Amino acid sequence: MTGPRELRFNAFNMTAPSHNWAGLWSHPRDASIDYNTLDYWVDYAKTAERGLLDGIFLADVFGVYDVYSGNADAAALHAVQLPNADPTLLVSAMALVTRHLGFGITSNLTFEHPYQLARTFSTLDHLTKGRIGWNIVTGYLDSGARGMGLPAGRAHDDRYDAAEDLLTAAYKLWEGSWEDDAVRRDRGSRIFTDPAKLHRVLHEGPYFKVDGIHLAEPSPQRTPLLYQAGTSKRGRAFAARHAEAVFLNGQTKPILARAVREIREAAKAYGRDPYDIRLFAGATVIVAPTRAEANDLLEDYARHVDQTGQLALLSGWTGIDFSTYRPDQPIEYVESNAIQSMVENFTVRSDRPVNVSDLARLSRAGARSPFVVGSPQDVADELIAWAEDTDVDGFNLFRLVVPESLNAFVDLVVPELQSRGVYKTAYRDGTLREKLFPGRSPRLHTTHPGAGFRRSADTLRSDAAE
Repeated sequence: MTGPRELRFNAFNMTAPSHNWAGLWSHPRDASIDYNTLDYWVDYAKTAERGLLDGIFLADVFGVYDVYSGNADAAALHAVQLPNADPTLLVSAMALVTRHLGFGITSNLTFEHPYQLARTFSTLDHLTKGRIGWNIVTGYLDSGARGMGLPAGRAHDDRYDAAEDLLTAAYKLWEGSWEDDAVRRDRGSRIFTDPAKLHRVLHEGPYFKVDGIHLAEPSPQRTPLLYQAGTSKRGRAFAARHAEAVFLNGQTKPILARAVREIREAAKAYGRDPYDIRLFAGATVIVAPTRAEANDLLEDYARHVDQTGQLALLSGWTGIDFSTYRPDQPIEYVESNAIQSMVENFTVRSDRPVNVSDLARLSRAGARSPFVVGSPQDVADELIAWAEDTDVDGFNLFRLVVPESLNAFVDLVVPELQSRGVYKTAYRDGTLREKLFPGRSPRLHTTHPGAGFRRSADTLRSDAAE
């Protein structure tokens, strides 16, 4: 690789009043109380595209955070990702007002069926002209499972076994059910689709069964760009096999660098180029024209972060009820069905004890990932250093105060990064996959397991013989 690596950024948000920092919806300049309006999202998308960001990455959670004190009262009181709207329904409006911006949509496969999910993402890929990605999550809240009529969620590793099964069925639908030239749209002969070029998918897996033709015609990418956020041992193996982009956290450079190294090494073990996966670290960025002004902003924002709400959020993420901890009590490793990598980062991988009170504040100590405050020059220095020292490809920018935090990044940090030659000055043409991997096809790379479900010439000859 010659020259500096181009940094990549997603705006990281959620269709809820609060996202990663509970309570900021109460800030007088924050617009997140309007999370359930199209104007909020249309304006957000326009800002992200003005800043040449790679995409908007929309988180989602299925269920409520009821680990803290054994109920959802704190989540409801402090809007801890509750209420929470369906992110897939926002994409069309944002796509209409943008031309290049990608959209990473979180969808929990535990409560989906591949036949239905495949159509949803094919539809979104059509409507965005190939700008859609799927953040594959397996779900970790028992409250969501109970809401769906189940006694509890699946065990941690079992969730990934189910994910493997669902993806196998989805690949068959996206990649193999319709031949590239099946759709003719021939008005003269009155033939829309050649039935000889459609293929019935039969899938008999341990978790999912499919018998049918994919309902959607081939979209620009066929398979959406595949995001994943699992960095537990089982999650890393899944990401290394399937993901094209991975979202990870780590509050120190050594923790983050280790996570990056483990994913790239695992990808290589699966026969993939380690750099066929784009790695995004979460980042909290507070920027102002001067360092002093940025520190003032930090103090201003910190006053609105709700500590009880933050602990309710972290209790849900980790499966640990922090209402039972003293503020000065160090967190201890506990294995659970929740986000195992987060607990590991706070405990066995941390270079110092992390106390409960640390996690409840908007601060470097409370962050689970890079926490950057300063002038545009300070922020650029630190982001570049994190990328160089950990080998991440870019950052998911945590939502803070909307719209001013994203506006500040676009207006102040983007020009600084451009002046240093580490950020694009214009979008490339093409699909989301082509933008993230310049020079590539809009389709899955040939080394990706999903590419193995395409219909080759040999497959078509075999079908014809039958």
